[in-house]
Amino acid sequence: MDDIIKDCIAPDRNPRKPDIVLPKGSVDTHVHIFDQKYKLSPGRGYNPPDSTLADLDHLHEVLGIDRVVFTQPSVYGTDNSAILDGMMSRNSKVANTARAVVAVDGDVKESELEKFESLGVRGIRLNTDNKGGMPVEMSDIGELAAKIKDLGWHFEFLFPGKDILELMPTFKSLSIPMSIGHFAYQPATSGIDASGFKALLELAKEGNTWIKISGANRVSETDLPPYDDVKPMAQKLIDAAPERIMWGTDWPHPNKYEVNPNDGDLVNAFGEWVQDEAMRQKIMTDNPGEFYRF
Repeated sequence: MDDIIKDCIAPDRNPRKPDIVLPKGSVDTHVHIFDQKYKLSPGRGYNPPDSTLADLDHLHEVLGIDRVVFTQPSVYGTDNSAILDGMMSRNSKVANTARAVVAVDGDVKESELEKFESLGVRGIRLNTDNKGGMPVEMSDIGELAAKIKDLGWHFEFLFPGKDILELMPTFKSLSIPMSIGHFAYQPATSGIDASGFKALLELAKEGNTWIKISGANRVSETDLPPYDDVKPMAQKLIDAAPERIMWGTDWPHPNKYEVNPNDGDLVNAFGEWVQDEAMRQKIMTDNPGEFYRF
């Protein structure tokens, strides 16, 4: 049964206009592109729904989002064609409105990394949560970090929430910045006093980790709006490191099989978590603008 690759459900194709107006220049720091013209990796863990650049453009128009970071999904392995094409398409229409985080092998050449940098790539994704998402051994990431340090890149981590305590020594040993998405998969039901969330908070305070308060549906108990149980975690992280918190949709919400959010509801949840306009500007525009060098 483990060899069966399941089909994910599609994203909500009818995003609702949010109740709030996002700041001009807002960045969606976490999206993926899935299009049949790109070949899926045979080592993938799921079959994604068709979710094209045109679909994403429509979504961002409805939500009021101007800039984007394309994140390499595990189903394409180290073939970054889909996100690179998406990034270049966006940038060809309006310069410096798209960036990307890629997946690479450990033996990637510096010339390839430099080419990625010139296109707008700003980091490498290390995903131990999804099959096919970890093309390098965790023991080798120090060597990879040395290759990208002078580029000013970062590592973006995704991992099962239960693994955070075990990974803390690795995180603290890094010589480059790092980011973590989706609240590090810490369950909202565990609360802000849980050891896993406390570890995430520790990373936030230490100054080398940027955290995406994305994927509220993935950590909420109900998987449905208004995601009120996620609010304490979001606000605690913002209080700890307001200059290193970012937001993203996680569109098209891959590896989901029962229900997917309406992205307008995710924006509304952010509006409830962050009601101060200056802080919204910081999280949606200033922080990602600096981190991804738009």
